[in-house]
Amino acid sequence: MKQLFIVVISLAAFFNSCAQKKNDVSKTKTQKVMSRSIYDYTVDALEEGKKINFADFKDRKILIVNTASKCGFTPQYEDLEKLSKEFEGKLVVVGFPANNFGGQEPGTNIEIGAFCQKNYGVTFPLASKVSVKGEDMAPIFKFLTEKSLNGVKDTKIEWNFTKFLIDENGKLIDSFPSKVKPTDEEILKYLR
Repeated sequence: MKQLFIVVISLAAFFNSCAQKKNDVSKTKTQKVMSRSIYDYTVDALEEGKKINFADFKDRKILIVNTASKCGFTPQYEDLEKLSKEFEGKLVVVGFPANNFGGQEPGTNIEIGAFCQKNYGVTFPLASKVSVKGEDMAPIFKFLTEKSLNGVKDTKIEWNFTKFLIDENGKLIDSFPSKVKPTDEEILKYLR
């Protein structure tokens, strides 16, 4: 009987140890996911053959925006360019053309680049056209929109010109819907 009791206690200790190890592995995986930053991402640039490596923007804030050329919010390109110039060296604006809402970005990368340059004098980096929702969502937008990845909040992108502000350490600060202009106080308070 005494031997059976020792075996039962030993088995209980063994299973408890296994459960603890599993919890430790789970915590480590969660911490690993939570410790991801925007610096883990490199994307294709609008200009063919070029890349945008977000690790190049360390020590600066980053404003990421899903853009479209035929949207009621398209004039925000002007404010994005203004912001890019006004906070040069402290902020990098990166536009991501996307055709997810109302077919408002139907053009090719070349057409999008020409439109942005001609109409708004855009000099900030533009990524190659991507999807910002659905099954083909670009990985960087999964990071930006899922709290389990960014550690801050879930965001549903409901239209063009949704904005994501990243801090100088590559972590999400906040997101802003289309109606919040790039030069609104909601964003500017983080840049001053």
